Amino acid sequence: CHSGDAWVTGDARVTGDAWVSGDAKVSDDARVTGDAKVTGDAWVSGNARVTGKAKVTGNAKVYDNAKVTGDAWVYGNAKVSDDAWVSGSAEVYGNAKVTGNAWVTGNAWVYGNARVTGNAKVTGRAKVTGNAMVSDNAEVTGGELLN
Repeated sequence: CHSGDAWVTGDARVTGDAWVSGDAKVSDDARVTGDAKVTGDAWVSGNARVTGKAKVTGNAKVYDNAKVTGDAWVYGNAKVSDDAWVSGSAEVYGNAKVTGNAWVTGNAWVYGNARVTGNAKVTGRAKVTGNAMVSDNAEVTGGELLN
């Protein structure tokens, strides 16, 4: 369902109890399913998937083949792209970017100007912030803070 000036275009689909509202846009072959929400000025495009109870809000962008699942939340000016996954109860916000084949999962937070890219994984209760970059095959786990 959608409300406001929200747009669902191309072959994009919004199914189940999913919701698109505000000025949010879902386009191309993107899917928003389950109880997921895309609100504000958020944009979901390409073959991106937002599923479960995940939220994409604010000015956030999820595109290419990226996936936001579970109870994950992507907001602010954050970007999730390529084949990246944000899942569990993870949060990606501020100006953070998750790209490549990177995973952010569990209760992890990636925020500020942080970047997670390549095959990197941020899991558990880890927090990656500031101008930190996690790349290649690096893993940040547990309760670690990388700033």
